[in-house]
Amino acid sequence: MKIALFATLIILLNGLFGYLTNMPQVVGLDVPNGKLNSLSFAPFREGQNPILEQFPTPEQIDEDLKLLADKTHTIRTYSSSKGMKVIPELARKHGLKIIQGAWVGFVKKDIRTEIEELVYAANTYPDVIKRVIVGNEVLLRGERTPEELVEYIREVKSRVKQPVSYADVWSMYMQHPDLIKEVDFITIHILPYWEDEPIPVEKAPAHIERIYRQVQKEAETISPGKPILIGESGWPAVGRQRGWAIPSVVNEAAFTRGLLKVAADNQFDVNIVEAFNQSWKSELEGVVGANWGLFSVDRKEVFPLTGKVHENVKWFDQFVVASLIMVLVVFCYAKKLQNLSSTKVMTFLVFVQILCAFLVFQADKSWYTSYDVMQRLKAVLIILLNIVVSGLLIYRANNLLVGAVTNKNITTALNLVYLVVITLALYKTYLLAVDGRYVSFPFELVVIPVVGLVGLGCIRSFIGQIALSNLNFNGLIGYSPKYSQQNKQIAWLILFYAVGLVIGEIRAFMVGRDFIEAYPDLGERLGLAVTFTLTNCQLLGWLLCLAVLTLSFLVSGSLKQMHGRNL
Repeated sequence: MKIALFATLIILLNGLFGYLTNMPQVVGLDVPNGKLNSLSFAPFREGQNPILEQFPTPEQIDEDLKLLADKTHTIRTYSSSKGMKVIPELARKHGLKIIQGAWVGFVKKDIRTEIEELVYAANTYPDVIKRVIVGNEVLLRGERTPEELVEYIREVKSRVKQPVSYADVWSMYMQHPDLIKEVDFITIHILPYWEDEPIPVEKAPAHIERIYRQVQKEAETISPGKPILIGESGWPAVGRQRGWAIPSVVNEAAFTRGLLKVAADNQFDVNIVEAFNQSWKSELEGVVGANWGLFSVDRKEVFPLTGKVHENVKWFDQFVVASLIMVLVVFCYAKKLQNLSSTKVMTFLVFVQILCAFLVFQADKSWYTSYDVMQRLKAVLIILLNIVVSGLLIYRANNLLVGAVTNKNITTALNLVYLVVITLALYKTYLLAVDGRYVSFPFELVVIPVVGLVGLGCIRSFIGQIALSNLNFNGLIGYSPKYSQQNKQIAWLILFYAVGLVIGEIRAFMVGRDFIEAYPDLGERLGLAVTFTLTNCQLLGWLLCLAVLTLSFLVSGSLKQMHGRNL
């Protein structure tokens, strides 16, 4: 009865915590009529990829446009050939206007096909296609020279009646100002998250206004009065933090509404990127690249354009699953807990509830951010690894509280699992340090192992004396190896990788082209790079995880005398 009462209390407290931390948030003024002026549209679904020429069916595109007709007046496309040829006709059906794009890349044959299809669509559907864009970030990717690009722009201008433009990040227009003379309207991308100096979401609207004015000032000296379209601007809902730019659902919603307010106040022409999450981009740009959409890849709304916004709409489902796992664990350990004091029972149950909550949350996030068979296989393996770690940690915690010696097979398994986790964590840390632009901090790998170590350390301190030895790894898991020197070596290896990560993150800022131009003084630039790095909450969280692992192994390897019993 006592155990059931305590378990119920802890589950309810966990539910209260989940409710309070996931309350709907006010993110700014509602979008007028809940409808955007323009929205980037790439109709690819899971398992489809333009690079592999895996295109959606006309029926799927029709479904998408029907959905978007309630969210936007205009769509911007990026390609005119192959599977995209049906878009103008279907857009007409749903009352949508189009900024039609032609993809310009490495393959000249494909460019010619794109140009011909763009011209045909523009001349066939003049009531739908109001503007056209030849090429998207071609110069940024280095796929064509400015001279080649100008030839394509001039050709299209001579063959269609609609205004013609080229789209690229704003700095490309600053580097190639002659483009301003060639286009009928200037199309710039302003993405505060991706800037060499990442902009926090609360300052992003002001940043966009400043960049717009800068481009406008340059354009006025070359071609006065030329219109400017902000062809892409948006914010990711999931992914790695860059400096002070933090991906989140609430931040994506806040950015969108803040941008639209600035656009309305200044009469800016803006296109939001993008309609749907693009799962295929995860192979090129990681998790963050696949999560810029108003809708998820399975066509569920990520955030509303009006009203309050929830960061995690699935929190209650996660709470229910975690609670069911908690009940199952309590049922399995009920007999072993009967003779323990109330304090020890509560300690065990709190430990179990924390592990269950993290297990479910990380499993759900890992699955959500996996978009193909291989990624899902990796997610399943990580989930299974976390289940095994959780089960072993709970078993070990119970043994510590009841005063029983942990089976050698269990401690050996725990040691092996932690070595696997550390190996994977070091590999991910290496990737983050070398080129971490598109690599997310892999908390799903280490959160449960680290929280488990901290929890076991608290339990050892609770049942014995508070001492540094309670933090040693071998003592925490009850493992007694023949040689403990390797633990000290592991600790220094983790520390080496952690330092390398910090250096790599600082270097990534220091070599940014726009960052160098904005801060030519080396000292000032270094100071800002260090500041952005050491105030990155995700980076600090990852370093904290590595620090816990380092401390547990360092203590284990440096103490020759263990205080207290090592059960």
